[in-house]
Amino acid sequence: MAKKTIDHIDVRGKRVLMRVDFNVPLDEDKTPPTITDDRRIRMALPSIESVIKRGGRLILISHLGRPEGKGFEPAGSLKPAADRLAELLSPPKSKVVFPSNDCTDDKAKVAVNALKDGEIAVLENLRFHKGEKKGDPAFAEKLAALGEIYCNDAFGTAHRNDASMFAVPSAMKKAGRPCVAGLLLQKELKYLSEAIAQAKRPFVAVLGGAKVSDKLAAIRNLMPRVDAILIGGAMAYTFLKARGQNVGKSLVEEAMLGEAKSLLAMSGGKGSAKIYLPSDHVCGKKIEAGTATQTFTGDIGKGGDGEWMGLDIGPATAAEYSRVLSGAKMIVWNGPMGVFETPPFDAGTKAVAQAMAKATAAGGAEGAVSIVGGGDSAAAVEEFGLAEGFSHVSTGGGASLEMLEGRAFDSVAVLDDA
Repeated sequence: MAKKTIDHIDVRGKRVLMRVDFNVPLDEDKTPPTITDDRRIRMALPSIESVIKRGGRLILISHLGRPEGKGFEPAGSLKPAADRLAELLSPPKSKVVFPSNDCTDDKAKVAVNALKDGEIAVLENLRFHKGEKKGDPAFAEKLAALGEIYCNDAFGTAHRNDASMFAVPSAMKKAGRPCVAGLLLQKELKYLSEAIAQAKRPFVAVLGGAKVSDKLAAIRNLMPRVDAILIGGAMAYTFLKARGQNVGKSLVEEAMLGEAKSLLAMSGGKGSAKIYLPSDHVCGKKIEAGTATQTFTGDIGKGGDGEWMGLDIGPATAAEYSRVLSGAKMIVWNGPMGVFETPPFDAGTKAVAQAMAKATAAGGAEGAVSIVGGGDSAAAVEEFGLAEGFSHVSTGGGASLEMLEGRAFDSVAVLDDA
């Protein structure tokens, strides 16, 4: 069901409590720590600017990293994100304040109450409080008291019932205050829910990563919905071993072999997608740049040397996957094809990403709708300079995967319907 968005609300002179996802990567070797990828901050700008340009008083809340709720930790501070936001805002720049080391202390309250129209307060890391992860109502009430309007623009944590995601809007709704979606959250839901439900054919899913267990629910949900599932990454070797192939020292989830056999038995059957597995493999004995490699077709480790492990799809597989993708009208991708962070095991992921971008561009408006499901896949397309070639690159790896599994989110259900 469609949700009311921040654009539907009169925000002038109102305090808008907006949950954003500023969980950005930091280079902690530098003092102060510096942001290495500000994409999540940039993606939140449309919602932020919608509020401040219309005279709202904006309070931004987020988590960063995985502190255990033991109070302030310098390495987990959101100060670098607040500073980067101030740099990114379109002229005329709004005032951005970062009041204290605690998101609910008196300094934070004073700063929030002192905001003028068009100004922003960025509060400190929510997860410095145990109540955030626990969904604690008392902690949520303190946050809820800060705002007159709640806005959720944090798709990256939409699959979690943290206090700021569910208990806060629940408390604010109970008090009769509007609870709406941000523009990024709306966009994510549009692509990952509506677009998939109304997908044009052929519909191709590309799934990679380390473990079958991480993707099992998504595979089962997609099997009757898509035409083809292209599998890469280490998870492919569980499927290949289940099919009887020698996979050398490649990562295998022994406990998932039965599930893999079951899925392969369904492949290409009535009302079920065809599962594609790698036919060749770029292998190494170590995961490190410059290590010796060998490409095997079929079994890995022929000739008695069983120390090789598959670390990327081979060129023949990349060509076959690219062929399938070239005819697609809808593509969803979650998980790389190999250890793309470590050349030369990045070639397969790059080739498949290029094929998706090419399919998206083919025929202009008639090209494929392509969705990258956040996480490592999003990092890969950014690294390869291909992000602009996709219809949508998600900000939420875990959240996008759960949507591919067909799950609904309480944090979205609690928001006001359009």
